[in-house]
Amino acid sequence: MHPARLGAALTHPYLTTDYSEALLEFVTPAYPTNWEMFQFLCDSHCFVCQNLDGELLWAQSMPCVVNPNQGLPIASYGPSNIGQMKTIYRRGLGYRYGRAMQAIAGIHYNYSLPISFWEPFREQRKSAEVLGRFISAQYMGLVRNYRRLAWLFIYLFGASPALCKSFCTEGHEILEELEPSTWYGPFSTSLRISDIGYRNKTQAGLQISANSLADYTAGLAAAVTTPSAGYRKIGIRVNGEYRQLNANVLQIENEYYSAIRPKPATGSDDPPTARLRETGVEYVEVRTLDINMLDPVGVSQNQLRFAEAALIYCLLAESKPIDAAEQAEIDARDLLVAREGRKPGLKLPENGRDIFLQDSGITLVDRIQEIAAILDIGGEGHVAAVEAQRAALLEPKLTPSAQVLENMQANGQSFREFTLDLSKAHAEYFRRLRLPPEKMALFTGAAERSLERAQALEQLPGPSFEDYLAGYFGKI
Repeated sequence: MHPARLGAALTHPYLTTDYSEALLEFVTPAYPTNWEMFQFLCDSHCFVCQNLDGELLWAQSMPCVVNPNQGLPIASYGPSNIGQMKTIYRRGLGYRYGRAMQAIAGIHYNYSLPISFWEPFREQRKSAEVLGRFISAQYMGLVRNYRRLAWLFIYLFGASPALCKSFCTEGHEILEELEPSTWYGPFSTSLRISDIGYRNKTQAGLQISANSLADYTAGLAAAVTTPSAGYRKIGIRVNGEYRQLNANVLQIENEYYSAIRPKPATGSDDPPTARLRETGVEYVEVRTLDINMLDPVGVSQNQLRFAEAALIYCLLAESKPIDAAEQAEIDARDLLVAREGRKPGLKLPENGRDIFLQDSGITLVDRIQEIAAILDIGGEGHVAAVEAQRAALLEPKLTPSAQVLENMQANGQSFREFTLDLSKAHAEYFRRLRLPPEKMALFTGAAERSLERAQALEQLPGPSFEDYLAGYFGKI
């Protein structure tokens, strides 16, 4: 169960749970710099590791030994209406996709430009559009361009080339046996993002356009309100217990798996589509980074600096609408790189042609480096971060996925043994660190207040759960 010393997962601002009671989610506040955010992430890991009572944080995106049908406790958020909704949504994911897939973990990088940037940028673009609509339109352009280069992030930051056989007992056409309990893809970068992981067949035909905010919200709203014959067979409420929130293509918007999401302002429990329509896009959420198991906090500053430079490039570059043919190429590229991105001589589909991965990647990195040079005026290390990724394009053995495989093979370890050893080392690292009293007070105080807020929520009078759901979906 989620440790009480970490607070209430429903109401804690920094420490919550994802699918399972055992799947922690670390949330950082928005900071002006990657360094400040990274420091907070480190501090929160210290606090958690020192309050786990002998348990460990699993250091890999792909889960440890799992039984797909049991032993994966769904996260519980209490009897409040919002708490019940969160738990039932997760129960529905288990029925729809299997619980094992929901035990996969990753890094979400949230990013926005400072508000002071937008007015001068609108003037530079000679736009007469209302500022809020201009900002949303520019973020949607960023989203389209990120979709186009997401494969580069999968190649550079994929770190899940192997997995426990318990996750995929029957194997797969790209998998080979590393040792009796471990599958691996010889050239795989991210099994997490491949068709073994999140890229499931159920959503393969779901195309949500990012050509405008209106298109995006309309596509999501349609998916959340359109019944699915397959999901209807699961049932919604069976023997008095909810199996899923509804039998629609998506239960809620968060069920849509995508490389990047435009996100609205936080602070409201209304559906994301309603908030996007009302207030526009406030930031973007990049979802293609695996957990970097070679770094104790799961991500490195070099990765964050490269991501920032790449996202600004995506904002500034021309961003034409994406038609069905280009989206098919994007999907094919992402899958190909996830499955065998380090394969020598690999070519990727691009504008109706096949182009060597290295050539396409170097072209993108050259453009991203121009942005990094501007960001580096204060010597923050963005150029060095881009250069490190250029080196990984030229030499695939420098990628995290190659390093993970090399270490496992050199040590003669299974996926479980290698990850467990790293998990123990990370835990020891954080247990040795000492948080200053003011930071310790911040986390202990947040935990205590979250428990109080959760209890208060449970005691609030309100509508029945059925009426609560009807009201929620009525806003979409």
